[in-house]
Amino acid sequence: MAEDVSRFPVVELEDLPEDLRERVAAVADKSGFVPNVFRALGHRPAELRAFMDYHDAVMERDSGLSKAERELVVVATSGANSCTYCVVAHGAILRIRAKDAQIADRVATNPWTVELTERERAIVDLALALAVDPATFSSDDLDSARDAGLTDEEIWDVGAITSLFALSNRIAHLTALRPNDEFYLMGRLPRG
Repeated sequence: MAEDVSRFPVVELEDLPEDLRERVAAVADKSGFVPNVFRALGHRPAELRAFMDYHDAVMERDSGLSKAERELVVVATSGANSCTYCVVAHGAILRIRAKDAQIADRVATNPWTVELTERERAIVDLALALAVDPATFSSDDLDSARDAGLTDEEIWDVGAITSLFALSNRIAHLTALRPNDEFYLMGRLPRG
């Protein structure tokens, strides 16, 4: 039922425009289910297309941050923004990419004090500075990230991912987007 997923209409995979149906089907084939974000955004195809394009541009790059580090940014900032959908969905992906069944829970509940490597701490601190109090974000934040060894490309990655998920977090809040049940166990138990 639509009200179980979103406050707004949802679209099933077969009802998406062909180009989106193919893209979402590829995700569903890999994960085993259609993530609810696609069903919720699907009733506005142009927005879903733009969201997926920007997501792929910042999250699927082969340079800069690792894929696990990218998910670390999403989980930390989504936790700070109290976005249940993104914490649950991207927490699952972080657990898998980091090969750590506990990291997402630790990062999402208190990203400011979670024990991380020096590099991870620099990534999370930079993301939180931009996500939580962007009006005070300054060159000092960039200098701290550089001092910790992040390159300008990696700093840009952190900023772009933080910005995309600020949008995603707000859409999830607007729609009361419910995470798929499948996300909760992903990356917690060894695959059989």
